[in-house]
Amino acid sequence: MAQQDMHDDPQQLELLRVARIGKAQGLKGEVTVRLYTDDPEWRFEPGSVLYDADGEIEYIVENSRTFKDRWIIKFEGTDDRTAAEALNGIELYGEADDPEEMLEADEWYPKDLIGLEARLAEGNGLGLPAGQVVGKVVDVVDSPAQSLLKIRLTEPVVTGQNSKGEDVVEKTALVPFVEQLVPEIDLDEQYLTIDPPGGLIPGL
Repeated sequence: MAQQDMHDDPQQLELLRVARIGKAQGLKGEVTVRLYTDDPEWRFEPGSVLYDADGEIEYIVENSRTFKDRWIIKFEGTDDRTAAEALNGIELYGEADDPEEMLEADEWYPKDLIGLEARLAEGNGLGLPAGQVVGKVVDVVDSPAQSLLKIRLTEPVVTGQNSKGEDVVEKTALVPFVEQLVPEIDLDEQYLTIDPPGGLIPGL
């Protein structure tokens, strides 16, 4: 799933968060990056242009490589370790993808998913009626392993009591955003379907 950062000014580029620059690598100006994109090969190919959050400063990729599952980037004009260290912490943004191409590739921006109604998929493993409304997507949470859909439950569930004897009420659930658990997304009808295993959604 693509990450997103939208600008209020329509004259500005529509930019998506791609990566955050980390520590300098070696002495020749290379840096490591933390990825926020599913397509680093394209984003970091030589000649690619990335931007700061305001879209005002350009970072042109001179070359890139991988080492032990990490991406290492050399930007034009960053030619020594001191210059590389000065980039630490900068978040990089790239221009938005073509929406139709994203649909063909089954990629989605968080803004597309937030607000969608979450319904149970047909033939779900819980044996519950297809189309049963579980809740609404209120956020997309990034974790080291995968993105998670935060769903506000239609019917909050009491799952126990705390040390004070007060009811513990679950109002939301996190569903891994993977095809096996989220088999269908319909932006036109504003819903998605989920096929959660037992215990993932409180009350189901």
